[in-house]
Amino acid sequence: MKKALIITYYWPPAGGPGVQRWLKFVKYLPDYGVDPIVYCPENPSYPIVDESLLHEIPNTVQVLKQPINEPYRFAKVLSQKKSKKISSGVIPKPHNQTWVQKLMLYVRGNFFIPDARKNWIKPSVAFLSEYLSQHQIDTLITSGPPHSLHLIGLELKAKFGIKWLADFRDPWTTIGYHKQLKLTNSSQEKHLQLERKVLQSADHIIVTSDNTKKEFVLKTDSPITVITNGYDKVIQDQPAKDDQFTLSHIGSLLSERNPLKLWEAIAELIAEHPEFKDKFELKLIGITSEAVLESLHHLGLSDYVKNIGYVSHKEAVIAQMTSRVLLMVEIDSEDTKVIIPGKFFEYMASGTPILAVGPKDTDVERILRNTNTGGYYYYDQKQQMKSQILLYFEAYKTNSLFVNARNLDQFTRKSLTAELAKLV
Repeated sequence: MKKALIITYYWPPAGGPGVQRWLKFVKYLPDYGVDPIVYCPENPSYPIVDESLLHEIPNTVQVLKQPINEPYRFAKVLSQKKSKKISSGVIPKPHNQTWVQKLMLYVRGNFFIPDARKNWIKPSVAFLSEYLSQHQIDTLITSGPPHSLHLIGLELKAKFGIKWLADFRDPWTTIGYHKQLKLTNSSQEKHLQLERKVLQSADHIIVTSDNTKKEFVLKTDSPITVITNGYDKVIQDQPAKDDQFTLSHIGSLLSERNPLKLWEAIAELIAEHPEFKDKFELKLIGITSEAVLESLHHLGLSDYVKNIGYVSHKEAVIAQMTSRVLLMVEIDSEDTKVIIPGKFFEYMASGTPILAVGPKDTDVERILRNTNTGGYYYYDQKQQMKSQILLYFEAYKTNSLFVNARNLDQFTRKSLTAELAKLV
């Protein structure tokens, strides 16, 4: 079997979307003749923990660990709640930022390039250099963010000439939060230089969306392959649907993803349709920003909100299947059109209709239409969203609210792993 050394920051018990991609690849790679060895931190500071994912690690996989020194541990001394939010990607709008948050963003952006895990680069290169000297490894794989892990790959590639695949779950300098890091001009240039080095030096670049590939094609001559995130086929009986007409958002709902026109449409439906008012419930499962909750409160929707918070991945999958409609919100920005949230594929596989809100010409819009798994609307299309929700509600009343999906098998994690194995 070919041996692949996978360098990843997110590994169980990490929770959230970042851990799913490589946990599942590792599970299926042996089926395609690849023996995965995982390298991850021994003492990471994960903003979200999901102990249940530990049970999904294959017994046969070798996991190497080394300590990591993370600044977020010290940031908690200033404010545990604020540091945890920022490390989770929840960045408040500038006018709502406290001095602690402003300081953390400035320090994070300018003193920790490319990110707050940079101190793990040097000890990891030392440890893995010794490991590579003693073991035959065919392919090195790095997964970011955090993009500092690609710099580990960069040094090992230069030192050993090993075949190197750089996996970008998200872009680097064009990801939405990058602009919020209060970067100086010299810091921004350093980010760009490091990005260019990685993109030019890797033997192959893996990205998760067509739009990311379009961006990177302009930056590198290295071959680029799109391997999206995906879903596992659920082998279990369909759980009973919620009694209420539930519109559920599962995952982080940050301040930049605040669909005001959608909230207005819901408020109008509640005011105009007594039956809708009695049956409607908005479920928020995961981290939700204060800005979103304030908007809902301002429109008189607080009584219809069930703010559940983070749940395990298993519970999230069940919630996807029991909800009546699933809400998907993309940031209304050109910079974020390249991102396809990992949960999107599980949404599609759940059999629950999707109501998606975002900018024009995103990969999510294209895939949603091609798979017939829901409706996609732009941020200003209040009337269209209102009409669609009413159609969903009428179908709910007659117990005929379902999805007639197509072209989904290409997104199973096993199919995607087959594509990865070819690159290895």
